[in-house]
Amino acid sequence: QLQLVESGGGLVQPGGSLRLSCAASGFTLDYYTIGWFRQAPGKEREGVSCIRSSGGSTNLADSVKGRFAISRDNAKNTVYLQMNSLKPEDTAVYYCAARRNYGCSGYRYDYDSWGQGTQVTVSS
Repeated sequence: QLQLVESGGGLVQPGGSLRLSCAASGFTLDYYTIGWFRQAPGKEREGVSCIRSSGGSTNLADSVKGRFAISRDNAKNTVYLQMNSLKPEDTAVYYCAARRNYGCSGYRYDYDSWGQGTQVTVSS
């Protein structure tokens, strides 16, 4: 059974950093595009960043450009989201999602499988 599990969220002060992990089980990530999304209270779920099976990445949100970086370690079957210079507006539940045989997309319904999410709170 295909499963994604996010971890690494927490409470951090503005300007701090966190690294989120998205671990896959039941399948190998090698052939999947993985996207990171986030959803703040009362807002739509938005794409943050995406990485293709080839390793190429796409930034999905202008607000995180230059601060967030996505990477993957196929040997560990895990995708990471390094978040630096965090701002209070980055506060949200962060989700990873997988889609096979297609490239990056910021449209949530293009993804077939989702993790349960991890809370990121940026506050002093």
